[in-house]
Amino acid sequence: MLDDYGFELYENNELSLAYLITFRTFGTWLHGDERGSIRRNRKSDRGSKQIDINIPLKEKMGAGMHSPPVLLDPLQRRVVDSAIREVCEVREHSLHDVNVRSNHAHSVTSAQCGPERLADSLKAYSTRRLREHGLIAPDERVWARGRSRRYLWKPRDVEAAVEYVLYSQGDVQFQLDD
Repeated sequence: MLDDYGFELYENNELSLAYLITFRTFGTWLHGDERGSIRRNRKSDRGSKQIDINIPLKEKMGAGMHSPPVLLDPLQRRVVDSAIREVCEVREHSLHDVNVRSNHAHSVTSAQCGPERLADSLKAYSTRRLREHGLIAPDERVWARGRSRRYLWKPRDVEAAVEYVLYSQGDVQFQLDD
C-alpha cells in the first residue's frame, strides 16, 4: 500500500516489521575465531568493530572460561523452541519462525518492542524452562553475552529471513536486499 507520495507505508513505521534475532550458547564462538566476531561497544573504541581472526586471542578466551562450552542436545533444543514460542504467545508477539540449533537459536519475530528487549526475553524464558526441566544446572550459564539483531523493514526481508532460518543453516550468511 502506498501513501500520498508513492512511498510504501511500512517505510514510515517506527518499529520494523520484524526482527531476525540470533543468540549463541556459551563458549561456542569466541573472539578471534576464524568466523570473525564483533567488539563490544565501548566509548573508547574507534574505527571498526570487527575483530579479525586471531588464534592466540581465541585460545586466551577459551582458557579463561569458567565452564565448558554449551551444546544443546535434541531435548534441550525442543525446550528452547517451546520457550521461544511461549514468550511470543504470552507477550503477543508474532512469531514467523524459529530454529534452535545445537549452538545457537534464530527467531524471526514481529514485536512492539525493540530487538534487545525481545532477545533478552527469549534468552530468559529459555533459560528458565531449561532449569525447570532439570536440563541445566541452577548456576550454569547457557547463553553467550549479547545477541545479533537484524531489522526487517520490508515484507520480502521477513520472507528472506524465514527462508534463511529454516533452510540455510550451513555457511550461508543472511543478506538483505538493497
